[in-house]
Amino acid sequence: MEYIELDCTVEPVAIANEILMAELAEIGYESFEETELGLKAYIQKPNFSQEAIDSLYVVQADAFTIDYKVNYIEDQNWNAVWEENYPPVIIEDRVSIRAPFHKAFDVEYEIIIEPKMSFGTAHHPTTAQMIKLILKNEMQGLNILDMGSGTAVLAILASMRGAMHVDAIDNDEWAYNNALENVERNNISNVDVKLGDAKLLDKKSYDLVIANINRNILLNDIKHYAKCMKKENLLFLSGFYESDIEKLSNEASKYGLEYQYHGVDNEWVAGVWKMIK
Repeated sequence: MEYIELDCTVEPVAIANEILMAELAEIGYESFEETELGLKAYIQKPNFSQEAIDSLYVVQADAFTIDYKVNYIEDQNWNAVWEENYPPVIIEDRVSIRAPFHKAFDVEYEIIIEPKMSFGTAHHPTTAQMIKLILKNEMQGLNILDMGSGTAVLAILASMRGAMHVDAIDNDEWAYNNALENVERNNISNVDVKLGDAKLLDKKSYDLVIANINRNILLNDIKHYAKCMKKENLLFLSGFYESDIEKLSNEASKYGLEYQYHGVDNEWVAGVWKMIK
């Protein structure tokens, strides 16, 4: 499959990147790479639309300066690209995330992720921080939701940590198919991968909700997460900046969720909220 790379230079980087990533995800962009100057985003060639880009709020708004180049990427060996650019990741000397062609590591939890273009390989600080939260908190016997699951790396780790069942949901078909492959590759039997969004949560109940997406989607969907939770249940959120915590906490408090704590890695935040009602 041929891809389009949108190479963006943005100002101010932190704020514009976040909004741009959210808007591009909504129009079909599958994966993102943050750069010093902005953002690179990737979409399958048949789905590319110049008009869709030009109509984005962040492109039109006077508050931001955005220049971009459109690069065509021919079909290629993504395994070779992955091997060249993405080394295996070790988190707290307990978890390794590697491709099938990387050597095995002597760690407590080893997760093998097939090289594809889905988000969630632990190279990004948000995924790495979510992994640390899963290691820090009890998973044994829990019924868990992994929202915006990408490669399903978080769902897989939660299963390895003793979760009873995990629903891994993503609205991107590429991520959905990749997650199915990764769950099978890691011999996980209690992760149910689903294609969709928060509409799938109606009448569901979870002991723990994990959502590593972006601020705008989190703000919109917190009410759906809260409906799935009981008193004392935890909510892990990531994909935003420290300046967004107040806004997220204010929205979460409307539905009985109380802020607990957060961590920061390279300006990206992962935070914990508790259902107090």
